[in-house]
Amino acid sequence: MPRPSPGIVSACAAYAIWGLYPLYFHRLQQVPALQLLAHRIVWSLPLVLGTIAWRDCRRLVGRLRRTPSALPHLGAAAALLVAHWWANVWALTHGHVVDASLGYFINPLLTVALAGAVLREPLRPRQGAAIACAAAGVVCMGCALGATPWIALALAATFAGYGVLRKTAPLGVVDGLSLELALAFPPAAAYLAAHADALAASDWGELGLLAAAGPLTAVPLLLFALAARRIPLAMLGMLQYITPTLLLVLGVALYGEQVDAGRGAGFALVWLGIALYLGERRARRPAAP
Repeated sequence: MPRPSPGIVSACAAYAIWGLYPLYFHRLQQVPALQLLAHRIVWSLPLVLGTIAWRDCRRLVGRLRRTPSALPHLGAAAALLVAHWWANVWALTHGHVVDASLGYFINPLLTVALAGAVLREPLRPRQGAAIACAAAGVVCMGCALGATPWIALALAATFAGYGVLRKTAPLGVVDGLSLELALAFPPAAAYLAAHADALAASDWGELGLLAAAGPLTAVPLLLFALAARRIPLAMLGMLQYITPTLLLVLGVALYGEQVDAGRGAGFALVWLGIALYLGERRARRPAAP
């Protein structure tokens, strides 16, 4: 049996970590969403910069000089990433885990659409049928909410856009992420400095959890960026259904959020679409000699 590619393994690992985020953020419900967002940025940057220092910081500076387009490109990526993080933190700390799950169900469809529209990645008929099936499932879940799912749409749009920018970034995985975090760091640090009294009132357990936001943020992002450079964007988008599936299970099983018949039908259609898509890829794989 052939081994999965490093890109697929990296994507699955990143999506699994994101899908388990409620277990972490539920412990920090008392912390304001903006403060949690700032902690994610501030504690992530040293980890990524340490990785760069180990590899050679001077090489990064040289690459930035040779590719002046990197700054606006990754600046836009940083803005989308920060907006996505805020929506994610707010949803997971305000009892909207299932709504966040819906956002991550929608996102792969937007990712695949952007892959075709922006990157000209072709879709074969069976792949199109798989995406249409998943889209029908998302419509079922959206109708079941009974209102415009703004949280879900914000999560989907920001991360789909970030995926395209990360796919086309002029810098590598670690270098690009470090620049994104460096651009977001000053306002995040200023926010924490302005709310230093809240940080001083935290106990050691809470401080440890806040510091853990660094690796819990940076590691899956590095894995995602690595996967985005190695596998097609459409495949990256379809694998992302790992995240909303875990979110849906946690939201229902641990936090008592409700899933009615409409959401259940949508969930089944989405997984049918995933099975069709992955089955098509397996059918195209050449047989082993």
